[in-house]
Amino acid sequence: MKIRECQENDISGICQIYNYYIENTVITFEEVSVRVSEMSERVKSYTKSWPWLVCEVDGAIVGYAYAGKWKERAAYKNSVEISVYIHNTLCGKGYGKALYIALLDSLCKLGCHAVIGGIALPNEASVRLHEYFGMKKVAHFTEVGFKFGRWIDVAYWEKVLNG
Repeated sequence: MKIRECQENDISGICQIYNYYIENTVITFEEVSVRVSEMSERVKSYTKSWPWLVCEVDGAIVGYAYAGKWKERAAYKNSVEISVYIHNTLCGKGYGKALYIALLDSLCKLGCHAVIGGIALPNEASVRLHEYFGMKKVAHFTEVGFKFGRWIDVAYWEKVLNG
């Protein structure tokens, strides 16, 4: 397993992982698959300020994690929202933890103050992962998303990195 910064040639693998979740789950609220060109622009935009990491095993991208701005207003500049996605057939093998270890370390070095993780519920695996890293549930919104014909709750977990 190798955790490293995302490169342009990783984008296709990232799309394959993410598009599964778009098409088959409520984990993401996107409803239309993302093209490689669109994902490439996202990665370029996010990495202007924060890291986007991939987990590579035997030359294949098996997961990725990234940080993005929490809100647009300037005073939020040191807070980020973090996300991790693992290939749907490889969950539970430690790739998410490895990615978050590297991501949180990188964010600390960059002076990030607070990390926030949003989770569509129910998603016990994601809740466990975020709580493993000391994140605490700070908000729960009822029926704020609608996908696949049903309403979905979203909750947020937070951790202050640099106090």
